[in-house]
Amino acid sequence: MNVGVCYAQSDRQLWMRLEVPDDSTIEQAINISGLLKLYPEINLSTQKVGIFGKIATLDTVVKEGDRVEIYRQITVDPQTVQRRRR
Repeated sequence: MNVGVCYAQSDRQLWMRLEVPDDSTIEQAINISGLLKLYPEINLSTQKVGIFGKIATLDTVVKEGDRVEIYRQITVDPQTVQRRRR
């Protein structure tokens, strides 16, 4: 089954498509992608993950064509950013 896995840093984004076995979970897809080796700062025990922008758990089963996302911690309050733009 074909799925995408993506992770964005503040200055760049990595997105890859890969084949995973049927009934794979989000955690399995991330492990197969190799992102944890490329980005050792990723900590799946503390960072949220999701599919197409919706938060999910690591044991969620992925479907054909899903985009698995690893979310970073928010470092700036979104309301502060809005005030700076004004």
